[in-house]
Amino acid sequence: MKGNIKLIALFCGPLIFAIIQMADPQFWFPETGWDVFSIALWMIIWWVFEAIPIFATALLPMILLPTTGVFKLSDATAPYASPIIFLFMGGFMLALAMEKHQLHRRIALNLIKLTGTNANGIILGFMLATAVLSMWISNTATAVMMLPIALSVVKLLEAHENSFSGFNRFKTALFLSIAYAANVGGMATIIGTPPNVVLVGVVKNILGKDISFASWLIIGVPTVIVMLILIYQILTKVLFRHGITKIEKAELFISQELKQLGRWSTEEKAVAIIFGITAFCWVAKSQINSLLGMELFNDTVTAMTGGLATFLVPLNKSGKMLMNWEDMKNLPWGILILFGGGMALAKAMETAGFVDMIGQTISQYQNIPLWLLLLILTALALFLTEVMSNVALTTIAIPMVLSIANGLDIEPLLLAIPVAMASSCAFMMPISTPPNAIVFSSGYINIKQMVRAGILLNIVAIIVLVLAGFFLAPLVG
Repeated sequence: MKGNIKLIALFCGPLIFAIIQMADPQFWFPETGWDVFSIALWMIIWWVFEAIPIFATALLPMILLPTTGVFKLSDATAPYASPIIFLFMGGFMLALAMEKHQLHRRIALNLIKLTGTNANGIILGFMLATAVLSMWISNTATAVMMLPIALSVVKLLEAHENSFSGFNRFKTALFLSIAYAANVGGMATIIGTPPNVVLVGVVKNILGKDISFASWLIIGVPTVIVMLILIYQILTKVLFRHGITKIEKAELFISQELKQLGRWSTEEKAVAIIFGITAFCWVAKSQINSLLGMELFNDTVTAMTGGLATFLVPLNKSGKMLMNWEDMKNLPWGILILFGGGMALAKAMETAGFVDMIGQTISQYQNIPLWLLLLILTALALFLTEVMSNVALTTIAIPMVLSIANGLDIEPLLLAIPVAMASSCAFMMPISTPPNAIVFSSGYINIKQMVRAGILLNIVAIIVLVLAGFFLAPLVG
């Protein structure tokens, strides 16, 4: 059935594009807008139904914008080489270095060990480790790494399952906590999750406004901390109360895993130093530039310098470096293309007058309370991301949200940031995010448990994001 829907969507996309192209432009659209409208519909159909890989769909603007005369080829391809793309590429390169040399595993195990052998402490440790890693590497890679560690802990304890009446509830809470922490952890930094990067790129293209790495932390870190606390409380104190106290075997396992890693290797130390310097420069960029008296550092240059440094640090006299070009095969190039295509479409929509048109239409509804508008937009984005790609969703939604803010004379980021963050808060279904699917594959949780937890957490996330939008979003940028 799903295959049939994809096949129908595969033909419907270009068919609808062709029909619109042959029709006369409607009076409310300029001719350029009519072309962009047809391209956007084609892309939306393919994105929503995943007729082809969503990364491949993102190549359409490069082909169709010059073909329809909306942009010259150079203008259509420029967003694919935007500074935002290279910011994320540099972050990916650092993440690959961490993964290659197992630094992320050492960080995770030490964070878990810090929380002790209390059952809820183990859950908290896994959440903390997962969220911290998800701030810097992809949520998929984080979940893939954390799941085997959690499975090993659980299997060590299963021999004693009969002595723990709440063991099944403990397992459910543990595995769900990994998925949910991976989802929300990336919201803390610009490079932590693709929707953040899409937002930053679209805001730059449409508003000409830069959101720096440091300024994003103002809203990202507090929001993630609050969400992690609430997820932990809801999973362990409300939905899956297990009554288990101390678990000795877990501490033994974590200690054995750390012992197996051995002492810090030269590679780990080198990656940690490069990563630490890069993160410091991201956060202290303004202060460093002020001291130097010139705009030497920006987020993209810092990211690419850190990424390039992994190819320049020798590990031995033979000239072996931290990273080689073979490692770059693992870089998620598709995500970078997806960002570029999304920004190209957003730029075309802005150039064609979509932003102004939507803004003028919405401006007729000046009486709608701001809190209600923010609530509706955030809730809509959050529930839509349960069934479609979060990158595709933000690519489509953010230009529209910015135009709504413009039409109602509202601070744009107040609406746009909560909507972008909402697209990272998919808690209900295994298909909603890769971490959900990865954790579901463990066999320790079922659909009913995920939906039950997800509905409650979706409601909580909407409230948190609306409050973050009101009080923190105006401070960003």
